[in-house]
Amino acid sequence: MLRQIQNQIEYFLFRCLLLFARSLSFPATNRVGTLLGSAAFASGFRKRVTLENLHRAFPESTAEQIRNLARGAYRNYAISLVHMLWASGQSEAILKSKINPTSLDRFQAIIKRGKGAVLLSAHFGSWELLPHSVRLFLDHPLVMIVQRQRNGRIDAVVDAIRKQHGNSTVPMGPSSRGLLTALREKKIVLILGDQSGPKEAPFIDFFKRPAATHRGAAAICLKTGAPLIFLILIRVENGTFDLHYEEVDRSGLEGYTEENVTELTRRHTALLEEQIRRHPEQWLWMHKRWKHTEYYRSRNEMNERAVPAESIDGERA
Repeated sequence: MLRQIQNQIEYFLFRCLLLFARSLSFPATNRVGTLLGSAAFASGFRKRVTLENLHRAFPESTAEQIRNLARGAYRNYAISLVHMLWASGQSEAILKSKINPTSLDRFQAIIKRGKGAVLLSAHFGSWELLPHSVRLFLDHPLVMIVQRQRNGRIDAVVDAIRKQHGNSTVPMGPSSRGLLTALREKKIVLILGDQSGPKEAPFIDFFKRPAATHRGAAAICLKTGAPLIFLILIRVENGTFDLHYEEVDRSGLEGYTEENVTELTRRHTALLEEQIRRHPEQWLWMHKRWKHTEYYRSRNEMNERAVPAESIDGERA
């Protein structure tokens, strides 16, 4: 009963925010998002995790610099939420005016190879605008892997927003079959692959710390031959976005093997880290990205103790 009441209150507040966001001008969405993000930072929600992540990622920065980056990350998260709600009520012309694409011909050439494509993105900039951006500029619908919301009524609204312009969604979890089917139909798949993978995932160095990293995008591309494209929206000073993309280098990675999957995962993770270092306030530092790192280290230490030390020629040292 209490959960039902909580869900109803959450849904009511969400609908109010949705209607309010749709009534805003674009400059006002940035101001409102900044205020909401500053309030969230002041509330202390996940602040310890955020500050710790930033301290470890940028050990050379001062405490004041770290706090400023953290505050910027909270603001970015809130702005991205307001942008998603605002965009749901805008025309295609208005949405296109806020995105600055580059080299669209090259992007379209990659898509037209006839094998579909996997767009790998992150919780960076206003990531919820990516589906609209790709659909409007490439005139090609997306299949998106999404995390369902706990509140079913809110989830239904968010899902409807994501499906605008002909896009479709696949719930995270048992999605591999749906993705393979989509690629066989030459569709474009969008995955946000920057959150922590399970303990069984490959551990890839990310800001000089091993982090469990989802392997799905790399595995699917190596199985199907579909191109893997790293794609993000970078917020620029006037509040609009540069649509940045680059095809992940697959040279020397012919065929599906676990070694190739891990290496391709390492390569796309390096591209993400490069962009985060350039625009650190635009990434979601509140997430427990390195939550399995200590498990990884302890597991390796146990393995080292279990294997007797040997010299190169196989004799005991």
